[in-house]
Parts: sequence; C-alpha cells; structure tokens
Amino acid sequence: MEFLCYHRDRPGSLPLREELVEAHWSYMDQYAEQLIARGPTFAEDGETPTGSVHIVDLPDPAAARAFAFEEPNYQAGAYRDVLLRRWRNLLGRTMWEFPGGRTGGNRYLVLGLGSGGPVDVTVPPGYDGLIAYGPLLSDDGETWLGTAVLVRATDPDAARAVLTEDRYADIEVHDWEFGGRR
Repeated sequence: MEFLCYHRDRPGSLPLREELVEAHWSYMDQYAEQLIARGPTFAEDGETPTGSVHIVDLPDPAAARAFAFEEPNYQAGAYRDVLLRRWRNLLGRTMWEFPGGRTGGNRYLVLGLGSGGPVDVTVPPGYDGLIAYGPLLSDDGETWLGTAVLVRATDPDAARAVLTEDRYADIEVHDWEFGGRR
C-alpha cells in the first residue's frame, strides 16, 4: 500500500531540523527500498524549509502511522502537523526514475484537497513534467480525498494547472526539491 506523508514544519523549527538532519536521514535510510519519492518543501524565498514529503510503500495503515510518527523530527517537535493518506501511484515509478532527473526547472508539491466526487483520478495527458501523481484515499483505499502531485513546472500557477481548479476545496502548491542525502 502506498502512502503520502507530509510533515509540515512548526514555525521557527529550522535550528531543530538542522540539529536532527543526520537522525532524519538515518531514519529514512531504513525505508530506502520502500520510498517512491521524498524531499523538503520551501517557503517562497526558496530557502526556508516548510515541510517534508515522503511517498512510501508500506504493508498497512498502522505501518504508515508508525513511519510518520516515529520520524525523529516529529518526535522532537519540529513539525506542527502531519498529513497522512493512502495514495495510489498512477505513474508506476519512483522519483528517481523520472526522465527529467534531479536538476533543471522548478519542482512543486501540489495537494488538491477533495470536495465532492472524485476528480483527476487518471494521469492528465500532455504533462511530461509529472514526477509522481495519484489520488489521496481513505485508509481502506475506497474513498477519494484529493490528489497529490510532484511536478516540474515553470511556476506555481503552471503546477496548480495540473489539477482541475474548481473541483477542490483547496489546492496547495509548495516549492519542492528531490530529497535524500547530499
């Protein structure tokens, strides 16, 4: 089962995150074979971290909760909240298999938070910048709750345009970069 986990930073938590960077990476190393995508999100300045997204393949919702809540930054209080949802990998690949590679262009996490019936449940044609794409689902995988996308795009508006604007309660667009050890 695939899950999207988005830890959102607590304001002012950068010194704590910097202190725990090796503990975070070591924790994620334990999940290297299960990770589909990972990486930090940033404020508009492109420098200040605002969160950390991980898409991971785990056996069940209990394992996903353990993954999310045993993470060292979460345990230390660096995060203000966690979005944890089942997710379906419609591209069938990891971010490391993205033909566009790690560099060049802007990258974004786009979260469409559901409202009403399912939308954007298939890969949109003509977007060669899709890094990861899939629906957000309830724990049992039956109820559509939104859509999550990692995309290379020219700007936040182009990233947002991947989703059907008027069919979501809210669409969040976050600057994002490929994660992992540098």
